[in-house]
Amino acid sequence: MLTPAAQHHLPPSGHKPSPIVKQTPVVQFAFFLLGAVLLVYSLKVLDDILLPLLFSAVFTLLLLPICRWLELRGLPRVLAIILCLLLVLAIFAGVILGFGSQLAQFKSELPKLQTKMMEFFTQAQEWAHMKFGYKPMSIDDLKETTVKNLKKSGGSYLGTTLNTTTAVLSNLAQVLIYIFCLLLYRDHLRQFMFRFVAPDKRTSVLHTVDNIQTVVQAYISGLLKVIVIVAILNGIGLLALGVKFAIFFAIFASVLAIIPYIGIMIGATVPAIITLVETGSPVQAALVIGVFVVVQFLEGNFITPMITGSQVSINPLAAILALILGAELWGTPGMILSIPLMAVAKVVLDANKATEPWGFLLGDTAEGEDSTKPENNEPNSVQKLWRRLLNKE
Repeated sequence: MLTPAAQHHLPPSGHKPSPIVKQTPVVQFAFFLLGAVLLVYSLKVLDDILLPLLFSAVFTLLLLPICRWLELRGLPRVLAIILCLLLVLAIFAGVILGFGSQLAQFKSELPKLQTKMMEFFTQAQEWAHMKFGYKPMSIDDLKETTVKNLKKSGGSYLGTTLNTTTAVLSNLAQVLIYIFCLLLYRDHLRQFMFRFVAPDKRTSVLHTVDNIQTVVQAYISGLLKVIVIVAILNGIGLLALGVKFAIFFAIFASVLAIIPYIGIMIGATVPAIITLVETGSPVQAALVIGVFVVVQFLEGNFITPMITGSQVSINPLAAILALILGAELWGTPGMILSIPLMAVAKVVLDANKATEPWGFLLGDTAEGEDSTKPENNEPNSVQKLWRRLLNKE
């Protein structure tokens, strides 16, 4: 006999409970692939909207501690945000002015460098003619071909330059506006996010958000420190070899280090070619490349691990795949954003038991018990912040 309470929960007579439909693994995998294709297509189509937003989010997380520190000193939030934005503009202006002065010195030497490059080109053609019977091209023919190509593509180059400059200025203005809004409404956005989460799971979500903030801040601040150290090491090595414009090439290669693995290769190629043309010695050019290889080895195995620690522990295979995907989707900006986005994805995957194996796959080494899991005890700061949010509600 069923109790009245049990009989109350039984379905009406003549109605059978609807069966649970379970899809086969093949169908589930097909839906997964379809969703992945739609996601990649959406990311590609919406690049003009997403790129400024993503860069703004990264800079917002980086400026958040500074903004909070200013607010704790009694400054209104709007004034604190304005000071943060002025700080960012001042840093960028200083970098551009410093790099521009080096670029101006390099530009003043271009005529001499062009003359030596022509001499080196002639010598290389003579050597190829003697060894392989290659028919050399005269300097006049080379100049005439170059002038024709410049006249043919000069208009397109000018248009591309103007379009690029306009796009950069427009995106910079968008990024500054987005940063201001994200910092100003950060509490409101957090409350909005919590309305989608059950109250008993908000603590773990808050912990995950704090971990994302920590990872991004560690990556960006660590990257800035690495750029400075790599620039110093590159400069010491190039100055020791007597390379012309050593400071310019050292800064140039260190800035390109924001593109992992690939940036240092591009940064080493230009000074090696210049040194080869300037000195005519392949050994000297090889030594220049050797300086960058040694600095890259020190950066990858000692400098970056010591500065960032295990905050951004992405294995090289996942990093390379992220770089390729970022380049295909968004070009150079995508390559710059690929590693921090991959690190954020790893934090999100590690926070969920169902997706934790994928986070482990992206990791660099086998990790022990993850401190980002909700079962572990939370830091006191998280608990205090959570109590504050509950009081606001």
